[in-house]
Amino acid sequence: MSTAKQIWEHLKHIHSGTGNGTQIYGMCKLYFGLEKGSSSFVEYYNKLLAVCQKRNVHPVPSVSSPSPDPAPVICSNPGSLPIALRKDLDNNAKLLNFSGCGNTLNCNHPVVMELILDSLRHWVLEYHVDGFRFDLASVLCRGTDGSPLSAPPLIRAIAKDSILSRCKLISEPWDCGGLYLVGRFPNWDRWAEWNGKYRDDVRRFIKGDHGMKGSFATRFTGSADLYRVNKRKPYHSVNFVIAHDGFTLYDLVSYNNKHNNANGEGGNDGSNDNFSWNCGFEGETEDTNIKALRSRQMKNFHLALMTSQGTPMMLMGDEYAHTRYGNNNSYGHDTAINHFQWDRLESKKNDHFRFFSEVIKFRNTRDVFRRENFIGKKEVTWHEDNWENHESKFLAFTIHDENGGDIYLAFNAHDFFIRAIIPSPPQSKRWFRVVDTNLESPNDFVCEGVAGIQDSYNIAPYSSILLEAK
Repeated sequence: MSTAKQIWEHLKHIHSGTGNGTQIYGMCKLYFGLEKGSSSFVEYYNKLLAVCQKRNVHPVPSVSSPSPDPAPVICSNPGSLPIALRKDLDNNAKLLNFSGCGNTLNCNHPVVMELILDSLRHWVLEYHVDGFRFDLASVLCRGTDGSPLSAPPLIRAIAKDSILSRCKLISEPWDCGGLYLVGRFPNWDRWAEWNGKYRDDVRRFIKGDHGMKGSFATRFTGSADLYRVNKRKPYHSVNFVIAHDGFTLYDLVSYNNKHNNANGEGGNDGSNDNFSWNCGFEGETEDTNIKALRSRQMKNFHLALMTSQGTPMMLMGDEYAHTRYGNNNSYGHDTAINHFQWDRLESKKNDHFRFFSEVIKFRNTRDVFRRENFIGKKEVTWHEDNWENHESKFLAFTIHDENGGDIYLAFNAHDFFIRAIIPSPPQSKRWFRVVDTNLESPNDFVCEGVAGIQDSYNIAPYSSILLEAK
């Protein structure tokens, strides 16, 4: 039995609801529709799309082309299979596994390319999706023998296609074979990337790792080291701290280690490199100090994400502090650990949810966070003279706005108070405190701002502030 087949047999026992691996490209799992039958799904999906577009929501489905369904292959020409699945000809034609699912499509073979392109066009023309996020997209950059290609035909074909080139194209620029292409994914000026370095560097700085201040500043300002060198823009960096794989945001601040025994793989699945910190206790606790610290850290992560240059991405459920109880590989569970819990959302609307939604609104109404070009020296002032100090975990800076609406931000990842010296505001302006993550709701975010900011501000341990000049 192939690895892929074993995985799917295993998923039956943990109530899988992944939705991956349809047996016919261009089709969707029917349980995503309200009624059975492909035609009813099209009707339902287009109704859903109309509602989304009225609310400025644009669907971008995830594509898992590299790993086909392990079900029995129905093929009129069995001799054509070698062109579809990559095989190691030096090892008894064993299937090459760059997808983690036991098999990998030969995506740059002309026949397979045609299959993938036709499928993508079908989703655009029939379902009117706005783009695609490509799972393990580095697989799409490998040749017939699995070696990396500098100019993959499939990636180029998608970028140049008269239909697909108008879509949002987002790559997850790595695969299970170690081909890590963050900042180097072939793009033809069209492809954006999940920025895995943003995730790791921001996690490490906020949790208080030494020596991460410079890296945090680089990621915050759009990762010019990764994207300016190949003539891309800040928005080509899809910034994220949390994704569907790995810990939720709550679990990131509640667990030092993964807890994956429920997955039936002896705890051997899932990443061990989570850059998480449990704030002093592993898992659930009633300790009010630890709970308050976790709340601050979640707000710190969200503030950093929503004020960074680039395209922010967050995980559904983090707005109400969803937990999977330390499981960082829960894809196979069709249970409450993966379901959106509306009741918890309602109960959080006065604190955690409020902060998250208000910070998002603030970003959307401030052009200073959504620059088309990378920040230059005249557009940011770093209030910092300790760049070389490996022990320093404090960073403060002012982002300048041409209309005078400057933004001052400070992040304190130390375990002690920092007295920050506040710079003078622009002429005829005053500083107003909008965010202090150390304060409880509703004072942690005040949209109109709180006046009376003096020339210094005491910033609590593991907290951050945002001031706006008005």
